[in-house]
Amino acid sequence: MHQGTLAYRAVAKEIASPRELEANLLLKAAARLQAVVDGWDKNRSDLDAALLYNRKLWTVFLSSALSQDNPLPAEIRQNIANLGMFIMSQTVALSSDPKPAVVASLVNINRQLAAGLRGNG
Repeated sequence: MHQGTLAYRAVAKEIASPRELEANLLLKAAARLQAVVDGWDKNRSDLDAALLYNRKLWTVFLSSALSQDNPLPAEIRQNIANLGMFIMSQTVALSSDPKPAVVASLVNINRQLAAGLRGNG
């Protein structure tokens, strides 16, 4: 990669808003999961790593939503927590019974939330 591209990427990470950073992380998780779905027969071995990344991301969201210091209204925090618990339960279910449609639903959730964070949803 070109040096200029690397420098731009580093600066962009530093000045991105928290909402933009969250949206980018959700899209990264969605892309990893989508790659598994797209090549289900070839890439299924990558499912565990993609699910782990998504689970870690949602663990951070859950922790933040449940924090007393979170400035969001209680109803929004509750909605995030409910969605996070759904994501976690689906992730556990996928570990023992992988289904591409369920992985695709996680991709959709992440993409929709990212669009909402960016004001496109």
